[in-house]
Amino acid sequence: MTQAPDYRFYGDLAPWWPLLSPPEDYAEEASFGAAVLAGAAIPVREVLELGSGGGHNAVHLRRHYELTLVDLSEPMLAMSRLLNPGCPHHVGDMRTVRLGRAFDAVYVHDAVDYMTTEDDLRAAVATAYAHTRPGGVAVFVPDETTESWEAGTDHGGTDAPDGRAARYLSWSWDPDPTDTWTATEYTFLLREPDGTVRSVHETHRTGLFGRGVWLRLLAEAGFDVRVVEEQTTEDRPPREFFTGHRPAMH
Repeated sequence: MTQAPDYRFYGDLAPWWPLLSPPEDYAEEASFGAAVLAGAAIPVREVLELGSGGGHNAVHLRRHYELTLVDLSEPMLAMSRLLNPGCPHHVGDMRTVRLGRAFDAVYVHDAVDYMTTEDDLRAAVATAYAHTRPGGVAVFVPDETTESWEAGTDHGGTDAPDGRAARYLSWSWDPDPTDTWTATEYTFLLREPDGTVRSVHETHRTGLFGRGVWLRLLAEAGFDVRVVEEQTTEDRPPREFFTGHRPAMH
């Protein structure tokens, strides 16, 4: 199993996260995710989010469910606690964490993209299965699959009332199409309240797996697998929500 990389994006730069990816940008997708979670065979009340990051999904999902949040980054959890003070937060790796209890549903948003090998992804799926009650559902939302991935660029960022501002440029490319990961180059321009501007560049590796791999790994874990195509008004291709239904006990 590969070690988790130490990305500054989720470390010392975590306080800039709300300016680079504002919570309100997650509202539509989180609403769709909440509806998919409700498709379990049992009533869904308690939800575990693995890879919850700064809590930008959770701030919307907690309107519907009681959330427990797990992320590898303590600085990101600190940001999430500001947004979601009533939610339990735990530091943990989605490949290995075990909370010793089960939930009605498990939600794994695009943090699952950081699973760069099939073994990593298999371990994350096993974690979700271990925390899903019989009759419950685990929902995985990768940004892309091998079939949908395209090289490209993106940009964004916002200003804060305190005078800080942030902008980013991202550029995704695939150094080796024969392996299971791609690279995204990020450049951040960060402006402090006094007008000082600095730039930060770092490269992120993210996993890329075919639709068939997703279906196989969820089935091998014991899930009944379904794929739900996202309904979105955003200017991007809809994502595929890979849903694993844990069979009910008889």
